[in-house]
Amino acid sequence: MQEHRYAIIGAGPSGLAAARALQKAGIAFDGYEASRGVGGLWDIENPRSTMYESAHLISSRTTTQFAEFPMTDAADYPSHRSLIQYFRDYADHFGLTEHFRFDTKVTSLDRSPDGGWMLTAEDTDGEFARQYAGVVLANGTLAEPNVPSFPGEFSGELLHTSGYKRATQLTGKRVLIVGAGNSGCDIAVDAVHHAASVDMSVRRGYYFVPRYLFGRPSDTLNQGKPLPARIKQFVDTRVLRAFTGDPVRFGFPKPDYRIYESHPIVNTLILNHLGQGDLRIRPDIARFDGSTVHFRDGSSAEYDTVLLATGYTLDYPFVEKEELNWTGWSPRLFLNIFPPAFNGLYVMGMIEASGIGWQGRYEQAELIAEYLSALEHHPSRAAAFRRDVATGAWPDLSGGYRYLGLERMSYYVNKDAYRRAVRAAIAELRRDPDAPKLRPVDPGKGIHPPRPDARSTKAGT
Repeated sequence: MQEHRYAIIGAGPSGLAAARALQKAGIAFDGYEASRGVGGLWDIENPRSTMYESAHLISSRTTTQFAEFPMTDAADYPSHRSLIQYFRDYADHFGLTEHFRFDTKVTSLDRSPDGGWMLTAEDTDGEFARQYAGVVLANGTLAEPNVPSFPGEFSGELLHTSGYKRATQLTGKRVLIVGAGNSGCDIAVDAVHHAASVDMSVRRGYYFVPRYLFGRPSDTLNQGKPLPARIKQFVDTRVLRAFTGDPVRFGFPKPDYRIYESHPIVNTLILNHLGQGDLRIRPDIARFDGSTVHFRDGSSAEYDTVLLATGYTLDYPFVEKEELNWTGWSPRLFLNIFPPAFNGLYVMGMIEASGIGWQGRYEQAELIAEYLSALEHHPSRAAAFRRDVATGAWPDLSGGYRYLGLERMSYYVNKDAYRRAVRAAIAELRRDPDAPKLRPVDPGKGIHPPRPDARSTKAGT
């Protein structure tokens, strides 16, 4: 019998998770990575890395690590330096490194006549092509910058956070940061120690979560016992108010959504600096005029650098969008993994969720491996799984939260609901009689339609 071999694109956390799961299942694979080694964006020397010198995990190590390879002797919130070493150690420990071709960029995926995929790539020796039974796309979600356009022209430096590496880039400059997500707030805290002045332009309010509550990493509290959405929102809003105060007092707009309906900001140092007068909050940008930025409230100010903390767009440049059932802002996939056509493409890591960690992504990889094993050894199980996906209602991944209707939220899930659904799908493929049933739901549930005044990520969020 001819061996079925699969390709994995990307050697970041998701690609390594896929490699480990396929390895454990005895499935042959080759990995491709455009950079020099494993780690993906966590390798600051990777030309496509969006990492900056002060970057740390915003989730704690115990909720983020791979379960079978704990981070020992690491800080609660490790730096990117610790994390790139962790991924190298993980890959070496399980013998994954040798399965990858590094400095090799995949340029296209094309269907082959036998139903598989022809992968074309480039390395230092030139272009080559290889055929695979299927391909796991694990090239990440945080590499392609979302660069909004604004009326007018700015004569100073216009920089996306993907091009920011260290605070000395801002020394002596009048800086405007557009957007107050986690990266934007991190960079603002860096900037106040080096820049001549720092302002932040924001459109909506945010919820700020401290890294520690009651002396423990805040995301380790209430683990394993998820509260219903409305109760958790009620309780946590009041706990945060007690610990951090009201962000409106520091100049932020009042949020027009409940906590956890958009990703919270795990950085309360920004509030300290606002309280000290080290920076100030500005409204949305109306237009540029040379070095002057005009805001929607009629005010204006002069800046040397405008730094766009406006996020990233999904990018799978080597394959046609139709192959991924791309509808609207992102691909519509069963469990954010399987195109409904089951065409031999599998997506790893296209999930965002508070606290899902790399173990949640590893469980995605386990599901892919389980399906590929069923294809090989139990084709009737694989066929039944495909029928269920085609004819049944897809599970509710929102956990009862009504996520904002923004591009960056279009593949957001609730970690508990998502992991339950993935584990149920694995059990279904194994034909476990005690497997929980996937809960039917309207596929649109959990997503708000965009508000008329909401900012899309094309204008920065």
